[in-house]
Amino acid sequence: MGASANTTRLSIFPLTGAVLYPGLQLPLHIFEPRYRAMVSDSLARDRRIAMIQPQSPVDGAPLFSVGCVGKIADVEALEDGRFNLVLEGIARFRMIRELDVTTPFRQIEAELLADDMAEALSAVERASFEQEARRFADAQGYAVDWDSVGRLDDMSLINGVSQIAPFDAAAKQALLEADSLAARCELLVQLMQFFGKRDSDDGGRVTLQ
Repeated sequence: MGASANTTRLSIFPLTGAVLYPGLQLPLHIFEPRYRAMVSDSLARDRRIAMIQPQSPVDGAPLFSVGCVGKIADVEALEDGRFNLVLEGIARFRMIRELDVTTPFRQIEAELLADDMAEALSAVERASFEQEARRFADAQGYAVDWDSVGRLDDMSLINGVSQIAPFDAAAKQALLEADSLAARCELLVQLMQFFGKRDSDDGGRVTLQ
């Protein structure tokens, strides 16, 4: 059986706690030699780098199944070989297998996932999310420009909060793997309620790990 048209080979940057969503941006500072080589290779080819979380912070650890491929939108090459770059999310992907390669960076075969970028929330879902987000932000002591939040479209709002939320790696992965915007919104509300218990419980750290 031939490979699917949406199957592709990707160079990966496995980084715990760092997730990317289609349409959003992720700034990165690249300093390890293997990832400097990956950036150089990417710039010489298609400018793509795939972000995916490892299942543990150990070098060479197994990977979670879903990540997001990004395109280098902006890059600054420093004199000592390091890079500052901005990745712009293109598409989520599901890993099929890790490839046996000679490059210093890891590569995978993956299936690109076709998300509906025009999906929107119902008025009730949006209101419920914003109410819980205000409660969570107040409890955590975050200063939020709610007028600006109110002007965001549903996709930018839910994915943006999912990307930057101060949750653990397992929670961030669960959000990334949600198959619809409505499902991600519902999970995000549950996680804000769950992690908000940190301040009300007697000093115990709440975690999904």
